[in-house]
Amino acid sequence: MKILPKATLTIFLLLLTFGLTYSQKSLKTEYMVDPLGLDTSHPRLTWQMDDARQGAAQSAYRIRVMKDRQVLGNGSETVWDSGKIMDDAQLVTYAGEKLTPFTMYFWTVEVWDKEGNSRGISSKAIFEMGMMDDANWQGAWISDGQGQEVKPAPYFRKEFVTSKPIKKARAYIAVGGLFELHVNGKRIGNHQLDPAYTRFDRRLLYVTHDLTAILQDGANAIGVLLGNGWYNHQSMAVWDFHNAPWRDRPTFCMDLKITYEDGTEETIRTEKGWKTAYSPVVFNSIYTAEHYDARMEQPGWDKPGFDDQEWKEVIYRSAPAKEISAQVMPPIRYNETIPAKTVRKINDSTYVFDLGRNIAGVSEINVKGEEGTTLRLKHGERLYDNGRVDMSNIDVHYRPTDDSDPFQTDIYILKGAGEESFKARFNYKGFQYVEVTADRPINLTRESLTGYFMHSDVPEAGKIASANKTLDGIWWATNNAYLSNLFGYPTDCPQREKNGWTGDAHIAIETGLYSFDGIKVYEKWLDDHRDEQQPNGVLPSIIPTSGWGYEWGNGPDWTSTICLIPWNVYLFYGDTRILEENYDAMKRYVDHITAISPNGLTSWGLGDWVPVKSKSPVEYTSSAYYLTDARILAKTGKLLGHEADAEKYDALAKKIQHAINEKYLDREAGIYGSGIQTEMSVALQWDIVPDDLREKVAENLAKRVEKDDFHLDVGLLGTKAILNALSENGYPDIAYKVAAQETYPSWGWWIVNGATTLYENWMIDAESDISMNHIMFGEVGAWIYKALGGIKPDIEQPGFKNIRLEPHFVEGLDHFEASHKSPYGQIISSWKRTQNGRVHYHVKIPANSTATLILPEECEISGKDIPEVLHEITAPGKTAYRIVAGTYKWEIK
Repeated sequence: MKILPKATLTIFLLLLTFGLTYSQKSLKTEYMVDPLGLDTSHPRLTWQMDDARQGAAQSAYRIRVMKDRQVLGNGSETVWDSGKIMDDAQLVTYAGEKLTPFTMYFWTVEVWDKEGNSRGISSKAIFEMGMMDDANWQGAWISDGQGQEVKPAPYFRKEFVTSKPIKKARAYIAVGGLFELHVNGKRIGNHQLDPAYTRFDRRLLYVTHDLTAILQDGANAIGVLLGNGWYNHQSMAVWDFHNAPWRDRPTFCMDLKITYEDGTEETIRTEKGWKTAYSPVVFNSIYTAEHYDARMEQPGWDKPGFDDQEWKEVIYRSAPAKEISAQVMPPIRYNETIPAKTVRKINDSTYVFDLGRNIAGVSEINVKGEEGTTLRLKHGERLYDNGRVDMSNIDVHYRPTDDSDPFQTDIYILKGAGEESFKARFNYKGFQYVEVTADRPINLTRESLTGYFMHSDVPEAGKIASANKTLDGIWWATNNAYLSNLFGYPTDCPQREKNGWTGDAHIAIETGLYSFDGIKVYEKWLDDHRDEQQPNGVLPSIIPTSGWGYEWGNGPDWTSTICLIPWNVYLFYGDTRILEENYDAMKRYVDHITAISPNGLTSWGLGDWVPVKSKSPVEYTSSAYYLTDARILAKTGKLLGHEADAEKYDALAKKIQHAINEKYLDREAGIYGSGIQTEMSVALQWDIVPDDLREKVAENLAKRVEKDDFHLDVGLLGTKAILNALSENGYPDIAYKVAAQETYPSWGWWIVNGATTLYENWMIDAESDISMNHIMFGEVGAWIYKALGGIKPDIEQPGFKNIRLEPHFVEGLDHFEASHKSPYGQIISSWKRTQNGRVHYHVKIPANSTATLILPEECEISGKDIPEVLHEITAPGKTAYRIVAGTYKWEIK
């Protein structure tokens, strides 16, 4: 342990105390701001250099990590002082003394600029450790002893007394199912649907809450309400979640650790002495809806002094899973409140509300009525001609056994006590319209119903704006669809399935990472992958799963998530941990494909799902993903120092590429397969084309698109490839023309016809596969950043340490701006066409990063600070320039 010199420590403490010069910002631990309840023994620390000077760069850093705020005056409480490290890294793994459970730590970073001058010590950030080891749990797993078919959700409560001033109080709660935590009559936190869905018999997550300000001197009461979630799935659908091997009545384990000002500690834990009773939540299903009988409410159930003599004793349960780990990612929240846009009165007891946009979430009804009045709130995405809600596009996979659990239909029974309100606690839906029907006349107004847009609350990372309203609408709808399908894991749709379809997720990975800071959700989801992977490497098509998906829907075109997700996260964050954690799983997966594909080709997969009219051979598209996986493994092996693996998988990749070209490439014609859009663009996107034929294949793709009248003729896999293949191979104007198209089939066709999210089918009136909130066609969102803004990570310097800037000033678009918050800070690439045919180009490169600007060689740059030409980087018909950190405005001719 390094002891700071007294003078240095004094100055450091003064800086902390009085908040003097700070030139670092955005300090995060494990990519979270001041997180509580960490389990990782070596957390990652990140920051950004706050220096707007041109060429700003970090030459060194020093990290100091200390224990509790009140003992900063004692140098022995420094648990890690990195010393001055001559390095420009802004991602550093903690390497100090062993971190201890339940302990709060403070850390700061000091950085030096490229001239060797200190930029000052940052303001402090905190992180607090959680359980860290299963042996540290003191509570028992408890339940109410009822069977899995019992419908009412259970209440639990416990009273206790505190008599000394409290310094700190934390609740650690692990649940099989979902929970709401109440203390002294108040619901704790603003999370929804905690904990996140996992493979419950292999891994459960626990959540940490700060209760310091809630506990009171004297009597206190804890209340817990448990919901079923995916743990006890009582609704029946084709995926057999009701037959999950883990299925049981919800259960939980909790430790409330109290640290008093005098240094003593006490743990209030789950054990005998807790009481339980049924709640007014008489039924709840994460898949369908929630039913609530307000007449069963027990006011004060979560307060001290409540009479619980009629409540029952709890029973002990075994832990549902061996591994209980911390939930460390942005929680699901009510992220946006959306008032009803209109209401239509059908009759005296039926009203239809329109939110004006499609969302994932819940509705809240405010109503007055007689005791016993029953309301049914039916949620859907479209209406029948008579104005009532039509669910025929989203209820096709539901398999009800009776009419007691209607799909996406909440049921609320009034208690008849003036103004009442209800919204589901343990459910979410995909909807734009809500049909409210009562069993007797009621009076509702537009203000009676509100929608809440729910999703994992990932921070915004990117924005775009352009002169084309349809293009902007496509980007906005894509983000709405992405967020509507992010609930602690990426899903396909928020209504019909709510499944973690792997293909949808890897198609949308770049779209998600350009617009949102989602690394923690993806790291968690890759934990789910490893939990689901069979010993032979096989993964199911939906993750998590109760067992469905190992026999249908998987294959490299879908379950390449095991390679594509870690690789893309690495490119965007420059962090190898996700590759390290999943490397063995990646190898087992690719090795399995190799074992069943001795000739280098595989027909395992679904193929180009929901195409417009033409579909490529499954063998062709699946082999393309097999090739991509092998290449990722080769690069990862080299990156992690596994040279033998790198050589092995590089050789495998060459074998697969050769096999694809031997069977599907007509070298003389420069055509793949029959020459349809997906076949041609996949060859270019995944670098299957031999170098000497790339120009010819790209030309033939452009001709094919022109033959198709600049409209799409692709399915899921083709949408990932088509725009990129065009814009990256000399035809950005054609790519833009396709992307901005407003007639069928196109993304813009949806937008001009009122879409606020992306659809599952190009045909708006298709008879099947017509969810109206799907992310699977979402690559267009990433393409907008990559092609029009030109913002791309550099594989040689990932995490946007060096930014590849290759904007395309496409015909038909007069203005475009893209921004992205990289690990180093905000990147801006903005251009505007002038009346004289020139382009004003605005660029911002954050401190401690650089950029490589690539423009057509005929372009001329004028203005201040003309960038240096990079002669060592060559591309046909292109000129590369080196840009250092700073803000620039140039005119390009």
